[in-house]
Amino acid sequence: MIGSQFNSFLLPFLVSMLPIAELRGGIPLALSTGIPPIQAYLIGVGGNTVPVLPLLLGLKYALKIIKKHRQLEKIFNGFKKKSQNKKELIHRYGIGGIVLLVAIPLPVTGAWTGSLVSFLLSIPIKYAFFAIFAGICIAGLIVLFATLGILSIGKLFIGM
Repeated sequence: MIGSQFNSFLLPFLVSMLPIAELRGGIPLALSTGIPPIQAYLIGVGGNTVPVLPLLLGLKYALKIIKKHRQLEKIFNGFKKKSQNKKELIHRYGIGGIVLLVAIPLPVTGAWTGSLVSFLLSIPIKYAFFAIFAGICIAGLIVLFATLGILSIGKLFIGM
């Protein structure tokens, strides 16, 4: 029983760790497999939080490696270019801008982008981590409530 329960938690947790999908993919996946909402929220938030500290600590070192490989540098520059648009938000609202950037559950927002923008703006890790974590928690609630609302509407109209 415990092994199968662990396996049902593992995939949503891993999906929540991935860039782009993050908890926007992990929480609905967890709910669709029958995991209760509070556990789905915790799995999504936990999985989305795992890569943040390694990203914040490792981007400086990764950048040295990336600059040695043209293909990797092109990919990084693409992410950098997309994150440049988010700089204005941070300059305007400070650390609250990081929270907002991460809290809005849309593509190219989230913990990965928040980590990259924090790195590019040289925001101290201790502030960046907690701002990103707060944003993850807010985004998790938005995704959870939106997903539960969609499921409720589906039950009402389709008789699921």
